[in-house]
Amino acid sequence: MTGSSIGELGEFALIDRITSRAVRADAVQLGVGDDAAVLRLAGDLAVSTDTMVEDVHFRRAWSSAHDVGRKAVAACVADAEAMGAVPKAVVISLALPSTTDIEWVDGFADGVASEAERACVALVGGDLTTAAVIVVTVTVLADQDGRAPLTRAGARAGDVVAMVGRLGWAAAGLAVLTRGFRSPAAVVTAHRVPEVPYGAGRIAADAGATAMIDISDGLLADLGHLCRASAVAIDLDSSAFQIAEPQQAVAAAVGGGDPLVFQLTGGDDHALVATFPTLDAVPAGWTVLGRVLPGEPVVLLDGVEPELDTQGWTHF
Repeated sequence: MTGSSIGELGEFALIDRITSRAVRADAVQLGVGDDAAVLRLAGDLAVSTDTMVEDVHFRRAWSSAHDVGRKAVAACVADAEAMGAVPKAVVISLALPSTTDIEWVDGFADGVASEAERACVALVGGDLTTAAVIVVTVTVLADQDGRAPLTRAGARAGDVVAMVGRLGWAAAGLAVLTRGFRSPAAVVTAHRVPEVPYGAGRIAADAGATAMIDISDGLLADLGHLCRASAVAIDLDSSAFQIAEPQQAVAAAVGGGDPLVFQLTGGDDHALVATFPTLDAVPAGWTVLGRVLPGEPVVLLDGVEPELDTQGWTHF
């Protein structure tokens, strides 16, 4: 090692340090090391990009470099899952202050490699530059593999609404962290790194899902997008939600509010919610949350529009 910071190490040595963890996959014909990567896919290409900015999407005081690397990959790949596509590769643009410790970059690269393995994607390239704060942009490349993309616009009245993954865990973790605590550990960990239900998007597509969305900004907010795209209403059944003990504990500790609010409005868990034509079509492991109704685009809870902030996370 030639120095303790990336400024001392140098750009090309840093690139080599990050990409040394890249793993080749069958779809990758040409990976890291040239001006562009080349993939061989069976169907149409699905592409999505996600950016994380230090002190907006993560804080180094709360999340390790490994956590940030994992979360960056997970949040982006979840979007491809929501299209019913098969994620194949990611490219990562990384902007860093020149004073950043090499140890932080090593941890980040290890986190990227760890989550890429979980998601079955290969790191095939990216970009590196300097910046005042850390900025991570991930682009996922996914194969529709002969299937039409599963959009937000296909839900129809009479469909069943179902979910796979977790809701409200990251929001409970954020509530804990903003108050200076680090427990319950389960929700703090969920805020740091989401548990994306990898592979579930394709399972939903194969089961005949009519529409699907990744829950990144909050269930009510994201289902609102689906309702508007499909020109339908959705009625959620409050009794269908399972409130985990850590969520109950956090709700009681931060003011005694209803822990269901975490699941209705909290983002960053990256669960998948889809609509299916019949109850029998819902895959094993998915939880039925409600139904699709005709009418103006709105998300209801037990037949009533909830008196909650349904806008979810917004940047501006």
